[in-house]
Amino acid sequence: MFGTTPVKTATTDAKPPVTAPDGSIPSAVPGAVAGNTAVPGSAPAPAPVEAKAEKIVVTTDVLRLTFDTLGAQIVKAELLKQPDVEDHTKPTVLLDESTSRTYLAQSGVVGAPAGAAFPTHRTLFRPVTDARQLSGDAMDVSFEAESGGVKVIKTYTLRQGRYDIDVRHDLSNVSDAPLAPSLYLQLTRDGGKPPGESHFYSTFTGPAIYTSEHKFQKVQFSDIDKNKATFNKAANDGWLGMVQHYFAVAWVPPEGAPRTYDITKLDSRLYAVRAVQPVGTLSPGTGNSVEAKLWIGPQDQQAMAAVAQGLDLVVDYGWLTIIAKPVFLLMTWLHSILANWGWTIVALTVLIKLAFYPLSAAGYRSMARMKKVTPRMTALRDKYKDDRTKLNTAMMELYKNEKINPLGGCLPMIVQVPVFISLYWVLLASVEMRNAPWIGWVRDLASPDPFFILPALMMGTMFLQMRLNPKPPDPMQAKVMMFMPLVFGGMMFFFPAGLVLYWVVNNCLSIAQQWYVGKQADKALAAA
Repeated sequence: MFGTTPVKTATTDAKPPVTAPDGSIPSAVPGAVAGNTAVPGSAPAPAPVEAKAEKIVVTTDVLRLTFDTLGAQIVKAELLKQPDVEDHTKPTVLLDESTSRTYLAQSGVVGAPAGAAFPTHRTLFRPVTDARQLSGDAMDVSFEAESGGVKVIKTYTLRQGRYDIDVRHDLSNVSDAPLAPSLYLQLTRDGGKPPGESHFYSTFTGPAIYTSEHKFQKVQFSDIDKNKATFNKAANDGWLGMVQHYFAVAWVPPEGAPRTYDITKLDSRLYAVRAVQPVGTLSPGTGNSVEAKLWIGPQDQQAMAAVAQGLDLVVDYGWLTIIAKPVFLLMTWLHSILANWGWTIVALTVLIKLAFYPLSAAGYRSMARMKKVTPRMTALRDKYKDDRTKLNTAMMELYKNEKINPLGGCLPMIVQVPVFISLYWVLLASVEMRNAPWIGWVRDLASPDPFFILPALMMGTMFLQMRLNPKPPDPMQAKVMMFMPLVFGGMMFFFPAGLVLYWVVNNCLSIAQQWYVGKQADKALAAA
């Protein structure tokens, strides 16, 4: 797919440096010239007086990127096709460098001899290309810098309709001695929650690393603070990223190249995740090129899977992935037919209910029989209210005579729980729901219902379901059950409309099925 391409003959068999506990990279690169391989921290080095850093804005049809010539780093990324959660007239800002947020994509070269420094994200670069607006299928944005005997040309290739960016680092040894540089790819971010984050449901925000050996590993900021972060620190494949609800930024180093991964805390509010890869020993006058991928965009699973293995796992369903993935594929197939995500949710819920109809019907038949004997159960409780042993004996005798399994209504429902939880997470995590309209007043399935119509319908359908279910013999339990629709319905006032739509449709289908099965059970009991 992409990899390390030599410009001139260079030794490339050096092993990756080992990451020290403090986040620096010690100068123990086998076969390399001893030097400073510590990745610079968050504070920028002062630029020379005669040279001043500038911001360069580059625009495609889906991205508006702001580059800082100090480090040739991306300090702002606006997603032009993804409206902001708080102001839909503005694009979502993912990367940013402001008074309230810090989120940067950086790279540089380390491993310089003592007393020298190679170009890093704190080195002033010079723009090489003039293009600022994508006019064709692709365009290059290049910067160059020279320091410590190494010249670096950093080229970003942006393409129409794409969130993945090709990034090539051309390194040349312009000194008169052999050098052994290492390239680092880094994401720096503060530990704050993204704008618009809900207080009523939790989604992950933080660094993640993927390797073929240990698969997807996400790390909480709190674990970094406590030095308890666990992740794969050395590999020949994989990627590193920063993940938040609906969006992700990820560096994908070349496949098959040894590298070390590191996650560290830079200061009281900043964290960094990085990969460090040896470029090889460069003789004077030789060079090497390292190509990587940089993803800046929404969590589009299909597009991300095409960029790198496992990159689509940023949409994390946890232990339910084995169920959630097929559910998501079914949902995307339905959308290809219906062309509306709201109706897709409705159709998906109907299909899942049909698939589980036999199980649900068995549960509802058991509940119908339980409802018939509820008055007798209440009478037994009144009769033996002071003798728990006699009450249990009488209840078991009643179940036996009426051929009722007290768990018969619960077990079929429990089997379905993993599927419905998976569907919940699919709807919650799918960026496709963002700004997707359904009908009338529902213009964004990822935002709460603006008029609270769906939550009100959910409460009403839950109350109706309670009336169809057998009334608990215990008065206290009955009161608790009556409050459940209020509790869940109240929560749904703040949940995405797409999730509430799913619950409303599911409740309506359950009511219809329960009513039908109950009528059939009544006829069977009457005939018996």
